[in-house]
Amino acid sequence: MEQLKQVIQTMIQLSDWEFDTFYSGCQCFTHKKNDIISRQNVVPNEIFFVQKGLIRVFITDDDGMEHTIHFAMENQFIADYSHYLLQAPSVYALQALEATEIISIPRSAIDWGYSHMEEGNKLGRLIAEYYFMYQDERINNRYIRTPKERYDLIETIFPNIHQRAPQHLIASYLGITPIHLSRLKKTK
Repeated sequence: MEQLKQVIQTMIQLSDWEFDTFYSGCQCFTHKKNDIISRQNVVPNEIFFVQKGLIRVFITDDDGMEHTIHFAMENQFIADYSHYLLQAPSVYALQALEATEIISIPRSAIDWGYSHMEEGNKLGRLIAEYYFMYQDERINNRYIRTPKERYDLIETIFPNIHQRAPQHLIASYLGITPIHLSRLKKTK
């Protein structure tokens, strides 16, 4: 609870009453390694806050191949945000890559925050802006940077990722094969 409050307080000012009332609509969950937290083809009705652990966001293509598109670590919000906003079936799935503790923030709590928190709209805007900037950077990574440049940046984006996630999932995130990732690691 305190982690979420501290993260929100880096973005907006809020009273104890605002946070406590907002938080009362949330739920805490613990997931084991490899648990699926959120599935594809289900309308997402919550946003998650990672208190502890590592989450992988992935898409499964028509051939059944999984593609890792994002990782979420402690003190980050994660969801299929676009489909949350559209109230449409998700194209992403979220999976715990290690023992993970999350706070589920349902649509009702988020709507309450917009309506009753003095800076609730600002909080929503800042989270949406962060999501947009991350997605934009992700596109730049994929199409402007070389695999080596993407590899060099991953530790900055996701500290200690090489110790926390399997190498084949890191390779998938980077858009390269595990063999190519091994070659890049040797050049370090």
